[in-house]
Amino acid sequence: MSTRAIRHVTLRGRVQGVGYRAFVEHEALQRGVEGWVRNRRDGTVEAVFAGVPEKIEAITEACRKGPFGARVDAIDQRDGTKSDLTLRRMGDLFSVLPTA
Repeated sequence: MSTRAIRHVTLRGRVQGVGYRAFVEHEALQRGVEGWVRNRRDGTVEAVFAGVPEKIEAITEACRKGPFGARVDAIDQRDGTKSDLTLRRMGDLFSVLPTA
């Protein structure tokens, strides 16, 4: 039986205005990872990923690179909770949320 993990990440650098949220959504859906992504008013991008640990690790590594034009200076990570997932839109595997 596979264990599921939930990870909350905040990405810092040039991560807004470069298609970063669409990149994260694509990477998540390709891997079957649940969760959401959104811009923050402070210029960061915030995301929550849920799934098997190997897939969470893989998407986190993809986020380190980001799309063309992005520059990730730092990734802050912590364990997520089930309540972190409640922001996802009902019926979505992965949601792109409005700026918070």
